[in-house]
Amino acid sequence: MIRNSVLLMALILSQCFAFAENSPAKEYRLKAAFLFNFAGFAEWPAATLPVGDAPMVIGVLGENPFDGFLEDTVRGEKINGHPLAVQFYHSAGEAQACQILFISASEAGHLDADLAGLKGKSILTVSDLQDFARRGGIIQMATENNKIRLKINLSSAKQSGVVLSSKLLRPAEIVSGKP
Repeated sequence: MIRNSVLLMALILSQCFAFAENSPAKEYRLKAAFLFNFAGFAEWPAATLPVGDAPMVIGVLGENPFDGFLEDTVRGEKINGHPLAVQFYHSAGEAQACQILFISASEAGHLDADLAGLKGKSILTVSDLQDFARRGGIIQMATENNKIRLKINLSSAKQSGVVLSSKLLRPAEIVSGKP
């Protein structure tokens, strides 16, 4: 956990991280590290967290763009005593028990319905879809000039009950949109 937390802090402090042009593999390797580290910079309502040593779940809704990078990133890691697990979902209804949910580009056509199905759940929604945060998602990993920049919708975070650390908010662009 320490190695990835140090990586995220470096990314956050620099406010962006560049990756090689035309390298989706490197881009999604970095995004996997971001997803893992978001767990350390967010707090969920106690009643919604796994009990005992049950895993904290990072879910992927739709097609998996990570090509094994996400599973490799979280393997053997723990957050607050909970091992991390990755689950894959075909619908927002299946994803009700995860703590972090990455919504992939394959969901673009029904993003609004997906977000509506997750409304009021204590799930940190994340995506790299354009305008994700403005449309009601919590964290958008926007790729601009081969750099990953975070856009955060605080209204959506508040509605979900997930509290984000100021260390995550400081370098991010805060956006508004429908919660």
